[in-house]
This record gives sequence, C-alpha cells and structure tokens, in this order.
Amino acid sequence: MAQRTRHKLMKASDIPSFVDDIIETGCDICAVGHDKYVIGDADLAPAYYEKVRRRLDTIEETYGDRDFLKSEIVAYLRSIGRYIDVGADGAG
Repeated sequence: MAQRTRHKLMKASDIPSFVDDIIETGCDICAVGHDKYVIGDADLAPAYYEKVRRRLDTIEETYGDRDFLKSEIVAYLRSIGRYIDVGADGAG
C-alpha cells in the first residue's frame, strides 16, 4: 500500500518572509519579466555554497511548495524593485 505524504503549501502571506530569508543567505532573488523569478547562487564560493545550500533546503522545508504562488512572488519582487525586464532579444 502506497504511503501518502502531506506536502506543506506556502501561504501568500509568507512571501515577504520567504524573500527576506533568501536574501539573508546571500543569494540574489529577483523577478525576470512578469512571469518568472530566479534565486541566484552561482556567484558563491564552493565552500560557502554548501553552507547556503543547506540553508536553502531548510527554507524550502519551512515554507513548502510555492509553485502555485509564482505570479504572486513575481509581483512582490517587482513591487520591491527586485526585477529584471528582458527585451525581445533576451537581453536584460
């Protein structure tokens, strides 16, 4: 018999705290256009990345699934000035 696991779902009211927690790790988070966002960790030194990766995993567990809130997260990031608009040619 398959075991059902309950997945925690992030609440819209958690978006500001979620964004703050990501920023506190040293990772950049920003909206890209009006329908996507990214969490940037590529510029971190390898040793620091491992520490941050564990913190990002904890944030993921704390807030739960957020895919269904993507447009709300993007709107929040844009409202606080954390966005990049991409032109037709893909340039920011």
